[in-house]
Amino acid sequence: MAESDKVISYTDLQALLQNGTPDLTVIDVRTPEEVAKGKIPGSINIPVDTVQSALSLDPASFSAKYGVEKPAKDAPHLVFHCQMGRRGHIATETALSLGYSRACNYASGFKEWAEKASK
Repeated sequence: MAESDKVISYTDLQALLQNGTPDLTVIDVRTPEEVAKGKIPGSINIPVDTVQSALSLDPASFSAKYGVEKPAKDAPHLVFHCQMGRRGHIATETALSLGYSRACNYASGFKEWAEKASK
């Protein structure tokens, strides 16, 4: 998979959210302290250092811990993001290594989201 296939733009992510796209899971890999200052609507917080263990949970345990259904390995819309892209990239690579074949990174991160959403 080419690097560009693993990245989603602000416009594309916003469209998925606005359309209520089924099977969309947005995972914010920032720290809880960062998330407390603002987040992308509907995202769940799984800090980057816990992504591997979280995605290795069985579906019932994942749901109990995070309050959402665990994404399928072939989920068409599994998006990771952080503040500016680096941790989101790490989380995306982790997910890909665990078999989440369509995982992608919102590389511009919450920094861009907050700037564009406030306009």
